[in-house]
Amino acid sequence: MTAPTAWQKSSFSGPEDHQNCVHVRLAATGDIELVESDRPGTIMATAPANFAAFVKGIKAGEFDHLVEGHQD
Repeated sequence: MTAPTAWQKSSFSGPEDHQNCVHVRLAATGDIELVESDRPGTIMATAPANFAAFVKGIKAGEFDHLVEGHQD
């Protein structure tokens, strides 16, 4: 095992003091970990292949209906 990487968030989340974001990192186990800034104590882990499929779905617009009308 290796040490986990640093938490990373999207540049679309805004400046560092803007706490409306999801952070991701590569865990020491090889899983991808996600944490919501509103619930920092709750960490969800998933396999890299599952995360990759999710990101592809996001890029393809499969989840756009969930945020339609959302204002940044």
